[in-house]
Amino acid sequence: MLKDFKQFILRGNVVDLAIGVVMGAAFTSVVNSLVKDILTPFIAAIFKQPDFSGLYFTLNHSRFTYGNFINSLVSLIIVSTAIYFFVVTPLNSLITRMRKEAPVDPATKKCPECLSDIPKEAKRCAYCTSQV
Repeated sequence: MLKDFKQFILRGNVVDLAIGVVMGAAFTSVVNSLVKDILTPFIAAIFKQPDFSGLYFTLNHSRFTYGNFINSLVSLIIVSTAIYFFVVTPLNSLITRMRKEAPVDPATKKCPECLSDIPKEAKRCAYCTSQV
């Protein structure tokens, strides 16, 4: 029973998932700090109000605090933008650079008469029997 449990824990997917969760938690604190300490003051400088939670309206003695929704929406947009420009874009360019492969020499060529694919070393087309 312990052997099966050990095999389950040491399986690649479980270890990868655990590493992903730990890295996600660490990355969350970095992104939250970026948004709270760097990007939000820029928004406060533009709109002259860093916190929208005080905005509300009253309808039939009910208080609608739409400012909290605006705060959440601004936070979502800022976090999404930060993740895209600081994580997704650099990773995509890194993956593109890593995946560049040498062009493969084709094993076939086109027949000049019928335009079918024939082996590169062929001297006669198998489809139209013209000499290549």
